[in-house]
Amino acid sequence: MSENFFIRKVTVLGAGVMGAQIAAHLVNANVETLLFELPAKEGDPNGNVNKALANLKKLDPAPLSSSNKLLYIEPANYEQHLEQLRDCDLIIEAIAERMDWKEDLYKKVAPYVGAHAIFASNTSGLSINTLSEAFPEQLRHRFCGIHFFNPPRYMHLVELIPCAATEAKLFNQLEPFLVSTLGKGVVRAKDTPNFIANRVGVFSMLATKHHAQAFDLGFDTVDAITGRYLGRPKSATFRTLDLVGLDVYSHVVDTMRDNLGDDPWHKHFELPGWFHYLVDEGALGQKTKKGIYRKIGKEIHVLDLHTRQYRPSDAKVDEEVKTILRERDWAKKLAGLRSNSHPQAQFLWAVFRDVFHYCALHLEHIADNARDLDLAVRWGFGWDNGPFEIWQAAGWQQVASWISADILAGKAMASAPLPVWADDPERTGADRPEGSYSPVTDSYQPRSELPVYQRQLY
Repeated sequence: MSENFFIRKVTVLGAGVMGAQIAAHLVNANVETLLFELPAKEGDPNGNVNKALANLKKLDPAPLSSSNKLLYIEPANYEQHLEQLRDCDLIIEAIAERMDWKEDLYKKVAPYVGAHAIFASNTSGLSINTLSEAFPEQLRHRFCGIHFFNPPRYMHLVELIPCAATEAKLFNQLEPFLVSTLGKGVVRAKDTPNFIANRVGVFSMLATKHHAQAFDLGFDTVDAITGRYLGRPKSATFRTLDLVGLDVYSHVVDTMRDNLGDDPWHKHFELPGWFHYLVDEGALGQKTKKGIYRKIGKEIHVLDLHTRQYRPSDAKVDEEVKTILRERDWAKKLAGLRSNSHPQAQFLWAVFRDVFHYCALHLEHIADNARDLDLAVRWGFGWDNGPFEIWQAAGWQQVASWISADILAGKAMASAPLPVWADDPERTGADRPEGSYSPVTDSYQPRSELPVYQRQLY
């Protein structure tokens, strides 16, 4: 691959909601872009892709910086325009999360991939190594995973995932394009189910769901205390599920359940009866105008777990808990939550505890270092602080002792002990001025050498 490689022209394969929005963000950045879709069965062969382009104008928030940008996405179909792939520097496959469909598409387009092109699959959690096996062996060194978060124009994170054959230089050429041209924050993930951000973020939601039920808290009450009080988006937890789509969330949880059988938290990778009830009713969230929440007239209503009927949202936060949540010092905040007997406080401590526990045990398997995990969660889920940053700010040893005590008492969601590195009595945190901790090397990677910092300098 040439040292002077530049990405000037990009193709997106698949004009679904995600593919079309990726194409939109590319033209926002003035990148020449082709958008492929299956040919229409009747009329204009580009009918399907043109319909997808027209739908971009209807999306909120707007994926295009200007409606005129739509004219710069060139429509294409697999029947007439495959030859145009030869001129593309980057090809992003963004069709549905079906391994068999992706494999069939690779066989169709591989003969037309240019000699210098990078081919990347936009997947939220499928195995990149398994996908690469469907790609011709002689092209496999230019194959990788690329995970944009929805909506691509607004979500800062892009995860890059290599397969075993991915050429190292390829990442070094793709990454500055994503950072400098598209304005993204890039984190390199290992080829594990759901990568980093979804692995941690989805577990956090599962833990929230689990403890909300245990402490008998309504969805609106949970959202009232898991949003800006914790430095997270206003949509908090269950409103976020409505925004994402309950069907999409279900798919991500299924990926964890089907591929992580040895995970100590595996029994929790299940969705409750009320969730399946909503999906069966077609109440998938914002896109169906009804999910965990729905708007009735001018009022916001929320599903009541006990009656499975919608009631007016009237969440009330306990005044003592509210005072604790307004505390800016994480040490005082977590100590206050743990020591307060109110169900809202105990719920919040339980969620923090189990997320910290999960991150500590899985760090070595899913990320290169603690900083990568924190950045992935911050950029992918909109948290102000990552899990390890919060734990460290609250006092590493104190929090570790609380976690271990709760594990021994059977209060935690899993019985696996904290890993040795996290429970080390000499540990003061996952980050130090000289670098970020990596369990694989059992060392703090110097920040001057830490890949995630070097890569963001573009």
